[in-house]
Parts: sequence; structure tokens; C-alpha cells
Amino acid sequence: MAQEDSIFIGASRKPDDSYQRPESLLLKYGNRHGLITGATGTGKTVTLQVLAQSFSDAGVPVFCADIKGDLSGIAIAGEPKDFLSKRAEAVKLDPYEFREAPTVFWDIFGEQGHPIRATISEMGPLLLARLMNLTEAQEGVLNIAFRIADEEGLLLLDLKDLQSMLANMATRSSELSGRYGNVSKASVGAIQRSLLVLEQQGGANFFGEPALRIADIMRTTRDGRGAVNVLAADKLMTNPRLYSTFLLWLMSELFEELPEVGDPEKPRLVFFFDEAHLLFNEAPKALLERVEQVVRLIRSKGVGVYFVTQNPLDVPETVLAQLGNRVQHALRAYTPRETNAVKVAADTFRPNPDFNTFQAITSLGTGEALVSTLEEKGIPSMVQRTLIRPPSSRIGPLTPEERQKVMAVSPVAGQYDQMMDRESAFEMLQKRAGQSQAEAQQEGSGWTLPDFGGDSQQGGRNGSRPRASNRQSVAEAAIKSVVRSVGSTLGRELVRGILGVLRK
Repeated sequence: MAQEDSIFIGASRKPDDSYQRPESLLLKYGNRHGLITGATGTGKTVTLQVLAQSFSDAGVPVFCADIKGDLSGIAIAGEPKDFLSKRAEAVKLDPYEFREAPTVFWDIFGEQGHPIRATISEMGPLLLARLMNLTEAQEGVLNIAFRIADEEGLLLLDLKDLQSMLANMATRSSELSGRYGNVSKASVGAIQRSLLVLEQQGGANFFGEPALRIADIMRTTRDGRGAVNVLAADKLMTNPRLYSTFLLWLMSELFEELPEVGDPEKPRLVFFFDEAHLLFNEAPKALLERVEQVVRLIRSKGVGVYFVTQNPLDVPETVLAQLGNRVQHALRAYTPRETNAVKVAADTFRPNPDFNTFQAITSLGTGEALVSTLEEKGIPSMVQRTLIRPPSSRIGPLTPEERQKVMAVSPVAGQYDQMMDRESAFEMLQKRAGQSQAEAQQEGSGWTLPDFGGDSQQGGRNGSRPRASNRQSVAEAAIKSVVRSVGSTLGRELVRGILGVLRK
């Protein structure tokens, strides 16, 4: 059985096919990252649920995505069932207790959880370019937009701020091209169209304030358990680029905000990235380098990142090499590519003389996995064929009513529900445009003499000097009164001459 300094994963199989040796993950190496892989239906979600609740019980906050809704059951205590009791008996889990994990539900769309938002400035041009699939030239224009916003003190908070910023750049394209390089109206227009698509896909819900505070996903309860933050991602998965970009942004925020802590006795936060292949699909080199940098360095901030995907080939080798704790569920080998994937997975483990790793991967049953974690001094353990322990919380999704009850008692209830819209680039650029228009109208029209009666509506400019104010002087008001009383052409011409003198 696991000790207080580790979490119990399951029991490994002995050569006589009995399960006896406990397999655990040392908490002090929980920030050395991990990988959970396996074909659909082999038990990855239950393994994720077991690890998430185990970290929570150890006082470590967790953030994870719920792709199909099944993970939401972690918020409700499980119920006794025969297959669960048999599994607990097989792995010698005694006592086997049912309890819920302290859960906070989040949802970018604000439907199945508390709204979760980020500002345009926090997202940055690199991730936005990835999100909108921009070309290199368009990404350059986007970088210029952020540079100008910084120089001119314009806050970029939501989509309309960025749209206004780009529209302003289009009108100043000649001026800006001389300072920053080519800012073509065609590139600006292409970015604007991409923003429109992003807005229609739900980006307007995500970009804005109040933005997510990192401290709100790193909470612990009064009894010392870490909060399990579950992101409802079933609808979000219809836009996989938004899903992967958001999770990469969150990892980047953790990396930038958290202080260095070295190797703590247990992680400060564990981050599970489900459907991890979406992060790396068609990712440009700059983005892959950013992911590699974050994964390599974020462990010193006390954060563990665990990628969950079907195939280990989904993760680039540079990232794969940094994942110390591994749980490999069954893979199928019906095609040459699948056979190669099984071989790659087998080669990543420290061999066990008791069985052939390649053959074991293709013959694992549901709930079984090959497990290798970091032992003392950070050395990978010999791979073990392991039966994963049963979870303490419910297997399967919550009902909508149960989800609402959990949200009602959430520690962040009411903090993110209403979107804020403070003065930012959109409002400031509108003010500038209004002031420029007013000044242009004033300079274009000059000072116009009011109607003095009769057929004449003459006015126009009074000399070459523009009028400084729309207010009448005392002398002008008196002379106009005289004109109204005289009413003759001669009087009007005389007064025009007098006024011209007064205004010089």
C-alpha cells in the first residue's frame, strides 16, 4: 500500500498472474510530468480520475479537461458495486472508501461551469496567430498591433479591442509601414476575417474580463485536500484549435506567474492535458519550441504536466523525453503504423525480464496498464504490468441537476459570472476618432455668419485665420444686434468689414 509520501496507483502482476506488489507514484517526483496513453475504451479516463483524486487527497490542486463529460463524476462519491469490490480486493486496497473530490467546474461558454476568460493581451500574438492559423506575414502585422498598443497605452482586452486596433492600423498603413515595415491593408483584412470566424466559434465568450486568476485554480480545502478543477470540454472540442490554444495559454500563465520552488515535497499543481495530440497537430516550429520550453522549465515552479492521448507518437520526442511517470494502456497493432506505435511505446520503458513489453501492450485488458514511475534519485522504475485501483468517486457523468448543486457551493461562485467591459482600446480609439472628426469639421467649415434676414445667406471664412472658439465676443453680439435693426445691404457690408477687423 502507498505511504503518505506517494499515491497508490494499483498492484502489479507477478509471474503467477496474481496481483501483489503495490505500484505508487512518489509525490516528490509528481512534478516530473507524465504520460497516459492507450486506445479508446482501455481505461484512460478512469486512470486520470484515480490520479486526479489521489493528488487531491494528498493536498495537490489539479486542473483537467473533461472531453466526454465522464470525468464530472469525480465530484460525487462512488457507490458499492461488485466489479469495484473485486478490483479493490485484487489490488489489496483495504479499506476501500467512497468519497467525492472537492470539485470546481469551469466552462469557456459558461454553460456547464463557471465562465473562464483571458484577455487578448494575456494570450499574446504567438498564441493568437496559432489560434487563427495566420500566415507569417499576417502574424507579423499582429505583432505590430501589439507593439503599437503598448506604445500608445491601449488596452487589448477583448475581440472588439483588437478589431478596433486593426481598423485603426488600416487607416494609418502608410505611416506605420515606414516605422515598422510593411503593414498592408490586405493582411489587416485577413486578420479581421479570422477574428470574425473566431468570434462566431465562441471567442467572444473567452476573451474579456474578469480574467481567470491563477490563484483560483490552486485552492485547497479546510481539510487539506486540493481542488479538482474540471474544464467542460465536450462543446469546446468542436473547435480543437481553441481548446489546445487555451490549455497552452494556461500552462504559459502558470510558468510566468509562479515563483521558482525547485523540487518540493509535493507538486503545487498538477495539470492533465487530455487529447494532447491536438496541441501538436500542425503546430509551427515556434509553438513547438514554446511547448518544449514550458514543459522543461515549469517543473521548477512545482507544476506537473500529464499528457493524455491515444498514441505515444502523438507527442514529439523532445517533449516525450521529459515525461518521467508513464501509464500505458492497451494499444492495437492491426496496421504497420500501429505496430510501430506499439514498438515506440515499448522502447520507452525500462525492460522487465518477466515479460515481453511489446507483447504485453497488445494483450492488456481493460483497467490494466504498464506502469513506470520515478524511484529514488529520479531513476525510472522497471515497467510493471499493473491493475489500476478502482476510484473512490463515481464512474460516469453527473446529471445537470447534480452539476448545478456543485457549482452553487463552489468557492468561486459569482466571481466570474458577469463579464466586465472597462475602458480599453475600443473606447479609446472611438474617442480619438470622434475628436479628429470634430476638429476636421471645425477646420473645414470655419466661422459662419448667422442668417441676418432677407435673401442673403453669406458667411464663409473671415480671413485666412481659423476661428479659435465657437463662443461670441461681447462686441460681436452687439454688432449683430445693430445689423438686425438696420437690415440694409449697406449696413451688412459695413458690419462685415468691422467684424473682419475685430477678428484679425
